[in-house]
This record gives sequence, C-alpha cells and structure tokens, in this order.
Amino acid sequence: MIKAKSQTDSKRKVLLYPGEDGYFVVEVPSLPGCITQGKTREEALANTEEAIALYVEVLQDRGEMIPDDRVEVVLV
Repeated sequence: MIKAKSQTDSKRKVLLYPGEDGYFVVEVPSLPGCITQGKTREEALANTEEAIALYVEVLQDRGEMIPDDRVEVVLV
C-alpha cells in the first residue's frame, strides 16, 4: 500500500464485460467493491473514472492507505 495522493492520477486495471441487462459492467479489482456500469462502453469507462476518484477521495478523507494496483491479467 502507498500514500493516497500518489495514486489519485494513476491508471488501474479494470474488468469490463457485458451485463445481463445489456449494460457494460466495470469492476476495479484493486479497489474492493468499486463496481459501476454504463449503457455504452464509453459511458461505463467514464463512470469508472468517477468511481475510482470518489473511492480514493473517501480513503483519503478517512486517512486510509490506497491499495496498489497489483492485478495480474492471466489467460487460463
């Protein structure tokens, strides 16, 4: 884990997939519970940027550390 301010502008790996309702779902594995969606791929990714920023803001307000983005993508 690292200090909050250094992670606020960083990119994170996300999972993007179609949901059952036709929306695109996005999960941020390195930020537990950070999940959003959008009608289009672009909307879902824009919503994800906002969700990450808000998640980080809450952690900063609480004085908590922000988890590193240590997600490894492996095809099995």
